[in-house]
Amino acid sequence: MPNMVILVLDDVARLEEVMDAWRAAGSRGITILESSGMARLKAMMRDDLPLFPSLSNLLQGRTVHHRTLFTVLGDDIDVEAFFDATEAVLGPLDTPHTGIIFALPVSSSRGLNRDAGRTPKPTR
Repeated sequence: MPNMVILVLDDVARLEEVMDAWRAAGSRGITILESSGMARLKAMMRDDLPLFPSLSNLLQGRTVHHRTLFTVLGDDIDVEAFFDATEAVLGPLDTPHTGIIFALPVSSSRGLNRDAGRTPKPTR
């Protein structure tokens, strides 16, 4: 069964290294989102903000401190080895301020192509 691996990366300077390690470990495509944790959002809250600010208002003009990466791995990829490849770059994820990684089973999907990410599809 395929697995979706999700990594919340604390040190955005390590993003390229992690992406390279993921590709080498068998990822055929990676999606990256800017993200921020609850503790950082709480620290950013101030008295001069509206009573119900939106998340985009809170993050507007501020540095986003995390990147959330996800990929779907084929069932031929060993998830624990994939985690090990990630920690080879970042060090033990049990260390504070490194990140968190986890995998979820993918029971059904569409659009997963074994060749995705290898050769870009030509645009018209």
